[in-house]
Amino acid sequence: MTNHALRPVDALFTSGVRENPVPVYRALHAGGPVHRLNDEWVVVCGYAEADEVLRSPVFQVKDSAFRERTRPGWIAAHPSAAMIGDSVIRARAPHHERVRRLLSRPLTSRRVAGLREAALGHTRRLLDGLAERAAGGGPVDFVDGFAYPLPIALICELLGVPAGDRGWFRDRATDLSYVLEPAGRERDLSRADAAASGLMEYFAGLVGERRARPEQDLISSLVQVSDADAGAGADANADADGARLGERELVVNLVLMLAAGFETTASLLANGLGVLLDRPADRDRIARDPAAAAACVQEVLRHDPPAQVTDRWATEDTALGGMRIAEGTQVLVLLGAANRDPRRFSDPDVFDPGRPAGPSLSFGAGPHFCLGSALARMEAEVAFHELFARFPAMALAGTPSRTDRLALRGYASLPVTLG
Repeated sequence: MTNHALRPVDALFTSGVRENPVPVYRALHAGGPVHRLNDEWVVVCGYAEADEVLRSPVFQVKDSAFRERTRPGWIAAHPSAAMIGDSVIRARAPHHERVRRLLSRPLTSRRVAGLREAALGHTRRLLDGLAERAAGGGPVDFVDGFAYPLPIALICELLGVPAGDRGWFRDRATDLSYVLEPAGRERDLSRADAAASGLMEYFAGLVGERRARPEQDLISSLVQVSDADAGAGADANADADGARLGERELVVNLVLMLAAGFETTASLLANGLGVLLDRPADRDRIARDPAAAAACVQEVLRHDPPAQVTDRWATEDTALGGMRIAEGTQVLVLLGAANRDPRRFSDPDVFDPGRPAGPSLSFGAGPHFCLGSALARMEAEVAFHELFARFPAMALAGTPSRTDRLALRGYASLPVTLG
């Protein structure tokens, strides 16, 4: 239960609010777009203010240098924090622009276009599997049977992870994501550290294999822009300005692409179904019209996004939402709350796929806008269209269970009958 004696900004970090943060978001909006948590932190819930933080060069991501300055020894003690700190999501300019450009380079239009057919094939195979499990009319868990396996299959196919290894990744990538929680618990950080070490070792080995025997996959393409093999002909594989990916850069970002490529998309699928189970008219439109699927995915991203929180820090004295922000202040950006700002969205708590198109902040904004946003949207659009065309009478079959996290919001289980 939520402790209603707490300030809304403090209540964010309680278990009851992690289960359902929307009432706290509503209370925060009533008190203004920016709230002071303590002397070191402010919390941003307003859409315009969150967008400003994500775009302004005054507010920067917390790279490893910042973490070492504010929490000496923490990076060295936690391999998961070191891995995330060295990845593109924690990189600052100009390093960030170089790494992002190199990671984006192999994602050609032809490769991305081919992913839609792959998504369709994997979706239909998984729907066949759900039908087999539910042949006796009993319930199936949508999370285990579909929401996780689909993005795992697709991101592993894109990267070039062998099919036999794919089942190994789910728990490890989920454990790794705990390092992103704003108030990480020590037991969760221990799990994240073990996952980071195992994933780094796996991808270092796979990079070595692809360097020796390239294939038609993303890892092989990214190996070509790594500086680890700077032998004959390597200059032809460098970026136009000679920039390369270092070996550690390559491995940490492969781990990140794997984890981000399915953890958030799995939650997008489950969160979307959680809303749409109570909306038969929307399900019918999605089954008939792929364009309706796109509109519903857009509204799911606004209404119940997988990524609820990110953070930045102020590199100089500034002002935000009428509040003075001192240099060094850490800023917790509530993406989920910004997406429900009544100053930006009318009736923000109402799920309305027909509302006028407008960008949510679910994939961020500015230089760190999510590289995989188009892939996640495409997967969800294909999945929902096929899902409701195949099982129009799908219904909830028990009590769903939410994950006990604030930064990444999703379901641990979502039991359904297929009808």
